[in-house]
Amino acid sequence: MVVPSAAGSESAGPEEKLLSIGQVLTRIKPAFPDLTPSKVRFLEEQGLICPQRTESGYRKFTSSDVERIRFILSLQRDRYLPLKVIKSYIDELDAGRRPNLAGLIVPADAVKSPSVLSFYSREELIERTGAPVTLVADAINFGLLVNTKRFDEAAVRIVELLVELSRFGFEPRHLRAYRAMVDREAGLVESAIGPLASKGSADSHARAAKMAGEVTDALAALHGAMLASTLTPMS
Repeated sequence: MVVPSAAGSESAGPEEKLLSIGQVLTRIKPAFPDLTPSKVRFLEEQGLICPQRTESGYRKFTSSDVERIRFILSLQRDRYLPLKVIKSYIDELDAGRRPNLAGLIVPADAVKSPSVLSFYSREELIERTGAPVTLVADAINFGLLVNTKRFDEAAVRIVELLVELSRFGFEPRHLRAYRAMVDREAGLVESAIGPLASKGSADSHARAAKMAGEVTDALAALHGAMLASTLTPMS
């Protein structure tokens, strides 16, 4: 998936209005209520974002910076990834490479715009997936979707699968246990990659991201195999 470059501020067009840190929070906090100025400054300290500075030292952000912050926070919240793994991943993207990262469904060249990620309002999500309004509302109520104003491609895929399962009589209320199961599996992935992710080298970060993908694939395969073995074969 394409992510706005950390150097996006430097290449901002002359007509683009730069934003203060308060204006950035106004744009992002509806989806990430826990975001604070100190968290934005921490992202800069960790080398994840690179806002411009005025002569007085105040930070100024472009729309590309805003989308980059939103992308980083989404990976933290929705993919349960530590910042070191996220930084390794987006550093690879900034360098023009196409790294793999567990939980990112869309390939690196699937987003048409080179600087803006694809996000959808609830209405756009419903239109794209053909899902009934009640299905999306129930998916949020039962924890299968994060309650936010902007939904990413992973949310689109979740709703598409829920629409498919509804053909067989499954409703979000039948699947609410999946939220707890996914949370537990995310913990397993984090415990597996933790020792590598805690190291400072770019190589260890890349290996951690690769391991996260491999563990996630193995857990998904195990789930499928155990489900298949549990079902009574049809004679």
